[in-house]
Amino acid sequence: MNRQAYNLAHKRITAPEGGLQRLCAPFVTALPITGAAVSASGSAAQQSTLCASDSLAARLDELQFDLGEGPSRVAMASGHPVLIPDTSVGSIDWPMFGTAVQETPAAAVFAFPLALGGIRIGVVSLYRSTPGTLAASQIADAGSLATAVAWQVLPGLLLAESGESSEFDDVTHSRREVHQATGMILVQLDTTVVNAFLLLQAHAFSNGRTVDAVARDVVLRRIDFAALPD
Repeated sequence: MNRQAYNLAHKRITAPEGGLQRLCAPFVTALPITGAAVSASGSAAQQSTLCASDSLAARLDELQFDLGEGPSRVAMASGHPVLIPDTSVGSIDWPMFGTAVQETPAAAVFAFPLALGGIRIGVVSLYRSTPGTLAASQIADAGSLATAVAWQVLPGLLLAESGESSEFDDVTHSRREVHQATGMILVQLDTTVVNAFLLLQAHAFSNGRTVDAVARDVVLRRIDFAALPD
């Protein structure tokens, strides 16, 4: 990445206007990638995709949320970038995601944590339509841009956590229904938040559906986990 491209990307990310979508587009224009998604996460059951440059970027983010595995989840947990330069090579670390991603046009995927010191609040997920890794300088610049995104995300995330109005209220891929459904399952089965969310994931996976779709049915009372057969 040349300095001019990096500086322009950084300027777009930190601009006060442009909404949340401004956080994704700069990665696509400044790095040799095809698509990008930014997600914020407080816990396994509290994640929102803040922006996605295209439908596949959004789908890859959703897949990792639904399956509970993948490079983005490792980047979030470890605080370090995770680089998969060739998705055609199966991964023993993420067998379900590895299989699912091979069914998409994504030939390489990369994940950079949104980290501020020891605080990790989300992930930037990148993909490209051809295999290949990123150069060391591109990895460094992508990490720097991810830090810029983290500073932009943090204020809105704190407002959302406190229940105050923020730009997060209009996030297209919000997990609000997932949070609500998790709480309903918790009550239905008299279990914990973690177990309720795991059951939601398991039901979605076993039925070939997304977690969002199942959560919506739970919220609309089309599915009652207490009434499901064992």
